Amino acid sequence: MEPITLTTARLRLRPFTPDDAGVVYEVCQDPAIQRWTTVPTPYTREDAELFVTRIAPEGWRRDGEYAFAVEPLTGGPLIAAAGLHACSPGIREVGYWLAPEHRGRGYATEVVGALAHWAFTGLGVHRLLWRAEVGNTASRAVAERAGFTVEGVERAGILKDGTARDSWLGSLLPADVGLPSPLPYLPAPVPPRTSTAS
Repeated sequence: MEPITLTTARLRLRPFTPDDAGVVYEVCQDPAIQRWTTVPTPYTREDAELFVTRIAPEGWRRDGEYAFAVEPLTGGPLIAAAGLHACSPGIREVGYWLAPEHRGRGYATEVVGALAHWAFTGLGVHRLLWRAEVGNTASRAVAERAGFTVEGVERAGILKDGTARDSWLGSLLPADVGLPSPLPYLPAPVPPRTSTAS
C-alpha cells in the first residue's frame, strides 16, 4: 500500500522519513518505552535509522505494518509513533508509544481512535486488537478510553528480550465505535444463570 497521512483535531499521523531518526532515537531512550514496548534494549542510533529507512517503509510495501510518525498539527517534531500490524485477514493489532513530556494530554487515545477509524473504514478490518504486557497500566488505560474491551490474559503472549511474558489482550469492533462491520457478527449466546442456592 502507498503510505497515507491521517489527521485528527490536534495531530498529523504521517509516514516516517529518514529525518525522524534523531527524534526516534532520543524518545526511545525513555525507560518506560524500553520497558514496555518491543523496541530493542539498549536502543541505538542505528536502530532508529534502520526503523525509519527500512523497517517502516518495508511494512507499507508489504502491507504488513503501517507505521506512523505523530506530530502536532501546529508543527514541531514528532511526539509519538503508532502503527497497525497485520495479524490475519480482517484483523490488525494497534501499537503505540508517546514521548514522556506529551503524556497525560489524551494524545495516545486520539491516535488510537484515528487508527481504528481508518482500519474499519479504509482497510476492511472487522476486529482490531490491542496487546500489552501485564502491568502496563498506562497502555491499558489508553486502550480502554479508546473503547477496547479487555478480554483477558494471554499466557506467554509477548516476547521481550528473549523471554515470553503474559499479556493483556483487548479488542475493538466496528460496532463499538458506531461503524458497520464488513462481516456479519454472531456473538456467542450468554449462558443462563444458574442458581447457587441449596
